[in-house]
Amino acid sequence: MYVLLVDDEKELISTLAERLSFRNIKTDWITSGEEALRLVQKNDYDIAVLDIKMPGISGIELGEKIREICPDIHILFCTGQGLDFNYKAGSAIGGEDSYLFKPIDINNLIGKMNELMEGV
Repeated sequence: MYVLLVDDEKELISTLAERLSFRNIKTDWITSGEEALRLVQKNDYDIAVLDIKMPGISGIELGEKIREICPDIHILFCTGQGLDFNYKAGSAIGGEDSYLFKPIDINNLIGKMNELMEGV
């Protein structure tokens, strides 16, 4: 499994990447949507984990653009905003159950990624 993590909170995303690497999950992380678009053009990611609220490109907009570049990629949205999350837009891009709320539990994240990879 090869995962791209995108969140403007550098400490959070780098910690998640480190914890995933301890579990032998290959991970790249980045703090901007613009850089994420460059990475998805160069790498063959299985899953993109995207924060919803970021400066510049929002997670929803980023998900749409990533889906255009990589139609087969699985997209998982993360948000700390609760009611501000646009479930309709997120579900259209990532699927009904393709979101997690912050703080992110690493076991829930891995479980959700495994479900996406297995097509559950």
